[in-house]
Amino acid sequence: MVRFSDQAWESTASLREAIHGLPFNTELTAGSLSLDRFQTYIVQDAIYLGQFSRALAVAAAKAPDTSTMQSFAQSALGAIAVEQALHARFLRDFGMDPASVADAEPSPDCLAYTSYLIAAAYHDPWEVLVAALLPCFWLYWDVGCAIARSAAPQNPYKAWIDTYSDERFGDAVLTVIAITDRAADTASAMTRTRMLAAFARACQYEWLFWDGAYQRRGWPFTSLNHRD
Repeated sequence: MVRFSDQAWESTASLREAIHGLPFNTELTAGSLSLDRFQTYIVQDAIYLGQFSRALAVAAAKAPDTSTMQSFAQSALGAIAVEQALHARFLRDFGMDPASVADAEPSPDCLAYTSYLIAAAYHDPWEVLVAALLPCFWLYWDVGCAIARSAAPQNPYKAWIDTYSDERFGDAVLTVIAITDRAADTASAMTRTRMLAAFARACQYEWLFWDGAYQRRGWPFTSLNHRD
């Protein structure tokens, strides 16, 4: 049988190519991404990671055995801790208290993505949940490594690039890929189909998240008139 990860990766080839070609990522590679767009992204990603960590914790608790639970929790939550440290650094550089992010409003794309993952955490089987969580790790490693290979010298976003192209982050990603493959190996055909759909949906949300940060997409009609 074809490995789930190979099948999922191949089935999203066009979408992943589109993610690499997003203005956010091409301009970040060139070092020309505007500071306001990157700041929008960092704030939203910090909000996202708070909810993503909750979904990871549920996934660890739902793991089928203790060994898988420990491996998943150590690799996944460890990688998130590195990402959160990166966000805290950039937020301080922007003159923002990282704690203030808790009061920031999630963008439409951020809220949609995190709501999807939290719903998967509480309502979907373990196998479908890990498939939905995987793209956040794998796509960032893929994009980070691609950017690192062609990033402009003296890139102002070097810390971001270094984090997501680091071998230690890659090792954590490989662990989550392997766990997801093992979950698919024992899943029914119907569950495997749902896993592929969850993986693809999360990839679509990743596209929306990067594009939304670049467009600085917010909520419509934020100042509504209220009648007494």
